[in-house]
Amino acid sequence: MVNSLITTLVGICCLTSTALGFPNPRSESKHHAHNETSDVPSPGADGKYTLEAEGIRAQFVPYGAGISNLFIKDKNGTERDIVLGWDNASYYTQDPWHDHYGSVPGRYANRIKNASFEIDGETFKVDANEHDGLNQLHGGSNGWDYRNFTVVSVTKTSITFSIFDPDGEMGYPGDVISYITYTLSPYTWHISMTATALTKKTPIMLSSHVYWNLDGFQNPETELATDHTLHLPYSGLRIGVDSILIPTGEILPNAKGSVNDFWSEPKKIGRDLDSPDAVGNCGEGCTGWDNAWLVGKHDIDNEPVASIWSDWSGIKIDIFTAQEAFQMYSCNGMKGDKPLKSTQGLPGRRLTQQYGCIVLEVEDWIDGINHPEWMRGGQIWGPEDGPYVLEATYKFSTV
Repeated sequence: MVNSLITTLVGICCLTSTALGFPNPRSESKHHAHNETSDVPSPGADGKYTLEAEGIRAQFVPYGAGISNLFIKDKNGTERDIVLGWDNASYYTQDPWHDHYGSVPGRYANRIKNASFEIDGETFKVDANEHDGLNQLHGGSNGWDYRNFTVVSVTKTSITFSIFDPDGEMGYPGDVISYITYTLSPYTWHISMTATALTKKTPIMLSSHVYWNLDGFQNPETELATDHTLHLPYSGLRIGVDSILIPTGEILPNAKGSVNDFWSEPKKIGRDLDSPDAVGNCGEGCTGWDNAWLVGKHDIDNEPVASIWSDWSGIKIDIFTAQEAFQMYSCNGMKGDKPLKSTQGLPGRRLTQQYGCIVLEVEDWIDGINHPEWMRGGQIWGPEDGPYVLEATYKFSTV
């Protein structure tokens, strides 16, 4: 009887999805965006949807439900495009590097040790797409940020995307449906992500993978983000990782004054880059940061988990969220071979250099599904659990 009920519900869900215009999950194209209804406006000639509110303008693409451009005026009133992306939406599917520009990685963000996990005594193997098959990164080689989402609705200040992720895709159990909504209000960008397990228990952990340079790569003194100042006031601890950035299970202190101390006071990102302790900090052969800081108790509505600003442009971001981990990547892997958008850079400076950007990811404890001792119960979701929810608010100002 239970199986019959589940089958009926799934059939209704799939019928409803099809009727509403959701793509068939097993034939969804990587190369074509989908509009749910004819009421959804078409994107611009560049394939992007543009939203605008006082003090902020942003563009989004269906590929990975990504943000491609974010325009903020600096302290002198000059508009800067402060996120990495591509000039035309069509290039996201052709991008040979696939650095997850501005996208939503899923259905499980960050890394999974051995590309496997256990649910109720059953072991699941998922697509192992990193380090020659030693682990999974960002949902696998056909994770959510490799796919075009459906455009559900668009207004002048908000856009909603959806994706249906079928049972077995990338090795994950059960069907999942997710909605990603981006909303602009004066000087503010709000992210709302929900994901619902429809048929089986499954891991779910999402994030927003945006690459930032608050100068729009237009600071004549430097094209790097190492002079940006970062403050993580509630992050005195971080997750210990091995040489390929897989959590070891250790929770490590960020000692005051150490290379990973961004809590005791605001610090320029590059201040400790020459320290011997920065070597190997982000994995074997890597100097810099690609680490998950834990977020302690705070007033989620009034106290940002992170603040970052540039003295040159004056642009500042305060990030508010209830998520309990915060990944920072200092673009150690950039090699100066990826072009900037036409809205960024200076003549003769049109490539993204090592340390030229910074990724800030709100999320839960990485690889928590393989560390039951952490008691991260909110990473396995079943049909009876309701939706997984991630909310984050980015407030922009000038200093």
